[in-house]
Amino acid sequence: MKKIYHFDSPREPYSADAAVVWCFDHRFHTGFSKCLKRLGMVNQDVIKVAGGAKCLASPAQEQDREFVLEQIRASKRLHATKSVILMVHSDCGAYGGLERFGNDAAREAEHLEKELKAAAECVRERVPGVSVAAYFVDFEGVWEVDLAATEMAKANRSAT
Repeated sequence: MKKIYHFDSPREPYSADAAVVWCFDHRFHTGFSKCLKRLGMVNQDVIKVAGGAKCLASPAQEQDREFVLEQIRASKRLHATKSVILMVHSDCGAYGGLERFGNDAAREAEHLEKELKAAAECVRERVPGVSVAAYFVDFEGVWEVDLAATEMAKANRSAT
């Protein structure tokens, strides 16, 4: 091998602030990265797959869900990760783009919010011991999904 670039990196193991499941669409990389930094996420185990959290909510194949769940579990096991951040974005090709929703951004956002809630429930059920946060990203900003309301409704259903 021939060395082409030199850098110094810490050799010590690290703890990850979060395992972050997000789409590989580069249009949203800068904005979402800045948001994660603002949220205090310094060390991230990034899991980038087409559709991001779609792989957990409505995967094309069950093996896609299992792959992402195993990556989250590996982050937890290897880097003591206690938090999972889920992301989906507007005009995502994995969902058929904005066109699938008749170019109706509100309809798309409503559907993707449901997807994020389903993905969060999947993670909570299949990866115990982690907190979950979910974000929808569009061309104007990052929107946090209220997962607490979903958890409360689920708890109420279980109590009855």
